[in-house]
Amino acid sequence: MPKTNTSPKLKPNQKLADALQSLKEIQDKQIIAIYTDTFKTVKHRQLLLKYGFIKEVSKGWYIASDPLENEGETTSWYSAYWDFVAAFLNHKYGKEWCLAADQSLLKHVQNTSIPEQLLVKSPKGNNNPTPLPHATSLFNLKTDIPGDALISVIKGIRMYDLPSSLVYCSPRIYVTHSLDVRAALSMIRDASEVLPVLLENGHSTLAGRLAGAFRNIGREMIADQIIETFKQADYDIREANPFESNSEINIPIRERSPSTIRIRLLWQEMRKKIIQLFPPAPEISPDVKSYLQKVDDLYLTDAYHSLSIERYKVSPELIARVSSGEWNSKSNKEDRKQRDAMAARGYYQAFNQVKESIEKILLGANPGFQAERDHSRWFRELFDPSVAAGILQPKDLAGYRNHQVYIGNSKHVPINIDAMRDAMPVLFELLTQESEASVRAVLGHFIFVYIHPYMDGNGRMGRFLMNVMLASGGYPWTIIPVESRTRYMKALEQASVEQDITAFAAFIAEIVRETMNGNEVAKLPGK
Repeated sequence: MPKTNTSPKLKPNQKLADALQSLKEIQDKQIIAIYTDTFKTVKHRQLLLKYGFIKEVSKGWYIASDPLENEGETTSWYSAYWDFVAAFLNHKYGKEWCLAADQSLLKHVQNTSIPEQLLVKSPKGNNNPTPLPHATSLFNLKTDIPGDALISVIKGIRMYDLPSSLVYCSPRIYVTHSLDVRAALSMIRDASEVLPVLLENGHSTLAGRLAGAFRNIGREMIADQIIETFKQADYDIREANPFESNSEINIPIRERSPSTIRIRLLWQEMRKKIIQLFPPAPEISPDVKSYLQKVDDLYLTDAYHSLSIERYKVSPELIARVSSGEWNSKSNKEDRKQRDAMAARGYYQAFNQVKESIEKILLGANPGFQAERDHSRWFRELFDPSVAAGILQPKDLAGYRNHQVYIGNSKHVPINIDAMRDAMPVLFELLTQESEASVRAVLGHFIFVYIHPYMDGNGRMGRFLMNVMLASGGYPWTIIPVESRTRYMKALEQASVEQDITAFAAFIAEIVRETMNGNEVAKLPGK
C-alpha cells in the first residue's frame, strides 16, 4: 500500500510563526543582508515577503523590514545599507573589489551618509549600475584594484587606505566634499604616510596637488616635505591648491579621531553663515526672575509642539494634567500605562531642570560648561516617568547609548559608539569656547542631533540645548512649531548630509526674529 502522510497540517498562523522563528535565527547570527539560500525553506521566504517582514533589495537578496512601515519609508533600507553592500559585494567578487578612492576617503572620515550611487572597482565588474531601493545604486566599474598593502577592510567594506585615498581621489571631491577632504588631510601625521604611495609610481602631478592641499589647511611642514622629496628625486613638481577657497582651519596636530575632526571643521565652516543670518543678540536682562517667568508661561505650548514633533499624541489637557497634582502614576493605572502621558510628564520634569540651568547661566555661568554639567540630568528627568511606570528599564537612564542608532527616513547615519564618546566632549568644548550665542544655539542643536548620543530623546534634548544657548545671549525661549516639522527636518537633513547649514540657520533665525518681535509663532490647537 502507498504510504500516507499522517503529519498534521499547520494552520496559517503557525506557518507564519515558524517563518518568523527562522528569521529570528538568521538575525541572531547578525546577518543583515539575507541571501535566498539562507532561508530554511522557500515557503518561509515567501511568507515573510508576503507579510512584509522582509523586502527584496536585489534579485535573490533581502533585508528584514517592519510590516507597519509606510509606503516609501526608507529607514529599514538606510539602516541596512552598508551591511548589505559588504555582504553583496563579498559574495559577488570575493576579495577582488574595493570602493573607489573618493568613497573610500568619505568612509575614513566617518561620513556615513547613504550615497545615491556607490562607485565600486573590480576586475570582475561590468561597467553597469545595479539598481537598489529608494533611488540608490551600485556602479560596478571594471578596472584593476590596488594591492593588498593599500587596502583597508572596515566592517566588511574593502576600500583604499587613508593615504592612498588621498593620493588617488578625484580633483572634484575637493569641491564637492571640501570639509571631508580637509578632515582626511588633518588625520595624516607626517609626510611619510603619503610619500611611499606618491613615489612608487612617480605621481608628481598628484604630489603637487596634495602638497597644495596640505598647505591649504596649514600643514606647511608636510607640504614642504612632499615638494622637497620629489625635487630631490629629480621630478618636476608643481604645487597646486585644489580647493576653491582658503581655509582658516585650526585642528590640533595630534587630533586623530575623524569624528572629532569633522565636528571641529563643521563648527568652523558653519559659524560665519549663522552670524550673517541671525539677528544680533539682545542684552541679557538683569531681571532673571522675569525672564524665567516668560519661559514658564510658554511651557504648555512648548511641550505640545516639541512632543508633537516627535510624533507623540498629546493634547494641551494631557500636558496640563501631568504637570499638575492631578497626575499620579502610582494610583492611576491609565496614567501609568500611557506612553504619551509618560513622555509628557518627563518633558515637564526636564523642562524644570532646563530652567535651573538657564538661571545659573543668566547669573554668570559659562553656557557650555553648565550644559555639559547638567544635560545628563535633563535626560534622566525626561525618561524617569517611563522608568517608574515600567515602560523603560532603570539602565535606560544610564546615559549615552551603547548601540548603533538610526534616524527615520534620513540618509545620515549617526557615528558609532566609540566615535560618539569622543565627539560629545568636543561639542561641549566648542560651546564653552564660542563667543556668539547664535552659533551656540544653532550648532549646539545641530551637532547634538548629528552625533545622536542617546537611543531616544535626541530631538527634545537638542531643542532644550538650543534654548539654553539662546537664553545665554538674551534671546527669548523659541518654540519650533509642529506645523513646520517638514521644513525643520529637511533643513537638519541638509546640514547633516550636505554639510550646508544655511537652511537650518535661516529657519531658526526666522522664528527667533518673529519671537523677538512679539509674534506668536506657535499656538495650541483650537486657539
